[in-house]
Amino acid sequence: MNPAHWIDTAASPPQPLPDSIEAALDYLASATGHPVYTRWTLSRLKRGCPSLADAKREHPAVFALLLEHEAAVEYWDRGRLRIVAADDAPAPETILERVLHQHRRRFHEVADGTALVPPTAAASPAATAVWLAALEPPPTVATRVGHVSRAAPVTGGWLARAGRFVNPSLVTNTLGVADDALAVILFLRDRASRSPHTRRAYLAELRRLIAWCERERLGPLSDLTRHDLLAYRREVELQPEHGPALGAQTSSGTHHPGRRGRSGGPHEQSGAVASRALAVVSSLFRYWLRTGYLTANPAADLSGGGAARAAWTPTRIIPARVVALCDAVVSGAAPADLAPPVWARRCAIWSLYRYGGVRLAELVWSEALGLPRLDVDADADTDTHWTLHVRGKGNRLRAIPLPAICVPPLRAYRLARGLTPEPGAFERLPPIHSEKRDALGASGLYDEVKAVFRAAEERVAPGDGVTLAMLRMASTHWLRHGYARTLVVDHAVPLPVAQSLLGHASVQTTAAYAKTDLTQTRAFVEGSFPKTS
Repeated sequence: MNPAHWIDTAASPPQPLPDSIEAALDYLASATGHPVYTRWTLSRLKRGCPSLADAKREHPAVFALLLEHEAAVEYWDRGRLRIVAADDAPAPETILERVLHQHRRRFHEVADGTALVPPTAAASPAATAVWLAALEPPPTVATRVGHVSRAAPVTGGWLARAGRFVNPSLVTNTLGVADDALAVILFLRDRASRSPHTRRAYLAELRRLIAWCERERLGPLSDLTRHDLLAYRREVELQPEHGPALGAQTSSGTHHPGRRGRSGGPHEQSGAVASRALAVVSSLFRYWLRTGYLTANPAADLSGGGAARAAWTPTRIIPARVVALCDAVVSGAAPADLAPPVWARRCAIWSLYRYGGVRLAELVWSEALGLPRLDVDADADTDTHWTLHVRGKGNRLRAIPLPAICVPPLRAYRLARGLTPEPGAFERLPPIHSEKRDALGASGLYDEVKAVFRAAEERVAPGDGVTLAMLRMASTHWLRHGYARTLVVDHAVPLPVAQSLLGHASVQTTAAYAKTDLTQTRAFVEGSFPKTS
């Protein structure tokens, strides 16, 4: 292979790898933050260490192999370092190809050595077709919105138009597109591409709006007036029998694991459905106005987001006694049928969701941003403080200090992975690795947390059906709700601080957790009106 035919798209500007295999391996080690392929000899080991005693202490596995072999090779294999005798090691070209494949989102191969620039969603016909197919209303859309009797519209053609509010000036229209189809695709790419749950919800609500417009013979979306959108709001709010948003269920009629509806009666659920539908529509038009695609926003104040946040109360919170059962599972012995590295990874994943309060998608690795990332700072007293850096909703970056109880599982996992106990200053690695790829995806992270919940079921007292049902319904987001309640209710953390840790856009969302417990409020009232003797 010719390494120069591989382009590092994360570099600015993108650049090819060095020509030689050895130089390309060194480049990858510097770019990824971990060793890729190192050939050790006794002389090289001596050059890097002051004495043999230091070499034995810093590289024990390499030192032991060099006592019996002339050379040893340390190489990167599926998220961990391996050290073998040189005769048993794979060829450096094999490791180079393997690592480039694992980081294929960053490194691209081209035949002529010219830079490869990934096309944008707006310029890619394939990407456009995928998004338009996802926007196509399902066959049953007529039975869910307004009882339409005719067939659903062909969304691609219906959207590929421009209405009266589209900005024709390419100077101020920063999206650089002139029809709703491409403008919707860019909105979904920028606002809903990271989380599959957000993408599914946005697609469902946009299909709902498109179906309503087709029934009312309105459109395109950029042609809707405020009068039209107010009529749509009345339609959504007055039809509670329609249930969940379109596309919220799979083709088999079952919900995605962990994405169950909120508790409450039919009126509460229908109110949440209407609020979600209007919030997506408002977000679309707000995005179009801010990017210059529209000259006006007919959906301003359509959703009443502030009122919706003020009325929202989190209900999916795991009681402390149930969380303690899960903590006992993680702190206990590894199952006999599970490899030690896999068990260490499961404990690390649980600790990050349990003590970091992050959303499911916020632990999914982004090669372009190098996030999520773990940092370690040492103070004057030699104590170490770990911080988790993530990208949340709205592409907002935030730093989350991790408590000391979260650190031991992370260190144990790193050691099982063949890394140093603490991340280096310039380390650029996924915090959670996969056996088949460089990083574990959202579904893999979700499954590991659910495995802890399933294991905790064995610790439930006989006859306690409530706890069993709760463990079977719980998901990663329940842990986030519990983290927020611990901050706001149990320890009275100031709301702006809790808002920053949770990544909420509005402090009203953070304040909603105070509604889950009236103990402090009741104490304030009792103190204000003491009983008279």
